[in-house]
Amino acid sequence: MTLRVEEDSIGLLKIDDKKYYGVNTKRAEENFELKTSKTDLDLIKQIAMIKLAAAIANEKVGRLSAKKAKYIIQAINEFLAGKFADQFVTTDIQGGAGTSTNMNVNEVIANRALELMGHRKGEYEYLSPQDDVNAGQSTNDVYPSAGKLTILKKSQKLHDALTLLIQAFKQKADEFQDVKKIGRTQLQEAVPTTLGNSFQAFADGLLRCQRQLQKGMKSLLELNLSGTAIGTEVNTSPGYKKELYRQLQKQYQMNIHPANDLIDATQNLDSYVQFLGTFKALAVTMSKISHDLRLMSSGPKSGFHEINLPARQPGSSLMPGKINPVIPEAVSQIAFEVIGNDTTVTIAAESGEFELNAFEPVIFKDLFESTDLLENRAVMLTTKCVDGITANKKHCLDDLDNSAETVTKLTPIIGYATASKFVKEALKSGRNVYDLLRDAGVYDGGLADEMVD
Repeated sequence: MTLRVEEDSIGLLKIDDKKYYGVNTKRAEENFELKTSKTDLDLIKQIAMIKLAAAIANEKVGRLSAKKAKYIIQAINEFLAGKFADQFVTTDIQGGAGTSTNMNVNEVIANRALELMGHRKGEYEYLSPQDDVNAGQSTNDVYPSAGKLTILKKSQKLHDALTLLIQAFKQKADEFQDVKKIGRTQLQEAVPTTLGNSFQAFADGLLRCQRQLQKGMKSLLELNLSGTAIGTEVNTSPGYKKELYRQLQKQYQMNIHPANDLIDATQNLDSYVQFLGTFKALAVTMSKISHDLRLMSSGPKSGFHEINLPARQPGSSLMPGKINPVIPEAVSQIAFEVIGNDTTVTIAAESGEFELNAFEPVIFKDLFESTDLLENRAVMLTTKCVDGITANKKHCLDDLDNSAETVTKLTPIIGYATASKFVKEALKSGRNVYDLLRDAGVYDGGLADEMVD
């Protein structure tokens, strides 16, 4: 193995010459030997996109020579086309507020650019990771801005997955609209409804969450980029910020813009707490729906048994023929994970000091994880559960006919006290409450199947 020697402010370090990363990345690799994942490649790509926009902007304002800009841009485009993914080795949780990841990107770009210029890796006197690739930038504005853009990209996938799930529930609502059943509150029989009403409520609850997600996604277009270290724009060139955002808007085809107060946007991370709160609300809603699906399908002989979920796998190593509601169970467990991530992000956002929050790596780790989990589980719930749900129409109607609580709609006619008396008698005797009402001459109207709106 051929080694090259690189130097930083701490000292010399030997690096495998086949590696495109440099001394800063190597130290991070040695320091953070954590049993966590590597930095999300989507985040790396968004950092590279920012470096691309910055290189173009710095050339236009005279900060970078045309030659250096050319090779930096070429190196970035090679990575964005699929090369060098194995050169990004920093862990997703790290000290330094993301500096290790930012420098990993700077070094890979610089060393590839050096090769393209005809130099050897590590010959930074010709093109520097810090002075050239990182020109006009700091980890403190690049890393959080790339994080927001990554969340935006992942959230769009989640939004699309939710659209399909909502459509699936709406289709079932239409299919089941005439399936009469008893509604329940606190797991007790309440008033008549339809299975279609239940599924439409599932769709509408998810639609509300999707709208909140859309609102949150718009907030991700506001960045602290160009603020550099603490938001004061130190070490940027005149005209750089305007050109930088012009390039970003061109690259992303979105209204990416600087925050009104770059200092505030650099040190305060409440926007991430708010955004993950949107994920938590969605997770809670999806889990509640999953609980209902499990209950509605319970049985098959001794439960509610209103619907049938698609059989996905044998449910027991002991009990023959048992089928478990495994898809809704998995969705609920993801909700537990997202709720836990919300707590982590809240604590991390609260723990910043003065002009910077050092804990953005764990914030992004949990935000990315929550987005990916919810997107994957929305697809799973749609394709492996909701699409295949069928109704037990006769069982639903039998339960409705046998429920004494259908008499609730008669209380404006016969009074609450009288209705309560006959409900108690029906439960005690096992007779149909309407038979009792007719025998007593209290009411001579329709049966339970007429009591549904």
